[in-house]
Amino acid sequence: MHPFEEGLARAWPQRQWRDVTVLVAVSGGPDSVALLCAMAALRRRTESSPPIGKLLAAHLNHHLRGDDATADEQFVVALCRQLGIACEVGHASLSEEIAPSGAGLETAARRVRYDFLEEVAGRHGARYVALAHTADDQAETILHRIVRGTGLGGLRGMTRARPLGHLTLIRPLLGVRRTDVLGYLADRRQSYRIDASNADRRFTRNRIRHDLLPQLARDYNPNVAEALLRLGVMAEDVRLWMDRQIGPLLAECRSEEKDGPVRLETQRLHSEPVALVRELLVTVWQEQGWPMQQMGFEQWRLMAEMVFMSGNPASPHRKHTFPGGIVAEAGPQGLILHAS
Repeated sequence: MHPFEEGLARAWPQRQWRDVTVLVAVSGGPDSVALLCAMAALRRRTESSPPIGKLLAAHLNHHLRGDDATADEQFVVALCRQLGIACEVGHASLSEEIAPSGAGLETAARRVRYDFLEEVAGRHGARYVALAHTADDQAETILHRIVRGTGLGGLRGMTRARPLGHLTLIRPLLGVRRTDVLGYLADRRQSYRIDASNADRRFTRNRIRHDLLPQLARDYNPNVAEALLRLGVMAEDVRLWMDRQIGPLLAECRSEEKDGPVRLETQRLHSEPVALVRELLVTVWQEQGWPMQQMGFEQWRLMAEMVFMSGNPASPHRKHTFPGGIVAEAGPQGLILHAS
């Protein structure tokens, strides 16, 4: 067995997926091609009874790169035929006019892609949707978030697994370096597609990959990618500890009516670290489905300050409207949060 396949088998043991249906997102690029080929190889090598589950592939053609996009689609279909894997192809119409800067286009493409994957997986009864993000993608994500401004949660980077509707989205190559991916494909003599848009400097992610990370490695730390990955692991450890604290703490201090405001008895929170209080507020925000995009550090700092100045008879009344029209009211009764 190839070391790449052995690594995948350790990271995502076959017993977890051999008897369920797995949908693999395949763009035609090296990472997704390597993931599909390795999963197909592992499935063929099952020594006991044949697997019950199915391995499927899905490819979405965004029609953003003309003939190149068509060639990507044809390549993926041919690869799946060669591997004996059923392939679902989808088509989306996105225009460069969505955002000349490229950022809005990238976000729209990602949203359409996830909607497509969820729809296909649901139709086939898949339990997992597998994506081929690597450790290099993780390092780029963490650095991107640092540059843009992020909290502790953002420093974790991409999660190995998360819900996608009723499914589980999983990234089994998140601990694998891109050099190992390319080495595996070379050993297999397996071709793949190159997306020319990955070199388009309009996209911040591409500037980080091709300009910023190489400069940091050249001029500051040759192991900067490893340093970013360690930071992500440490942030994940701290966040997991915080999550274990936040659940019981929130149960103690929160009360809410159905479709009504969220009420926090804040006196219970006065003895807690401010970082934990901020993360508790983030959790409330996410559970309510309130918009997060414009909530930066200053907004969370202000709301935490409202927590610590409320909850006792001498507390003054204070009211503030946060992005998305979410109103926070602090006073003797604690903190009340509601949509305006």
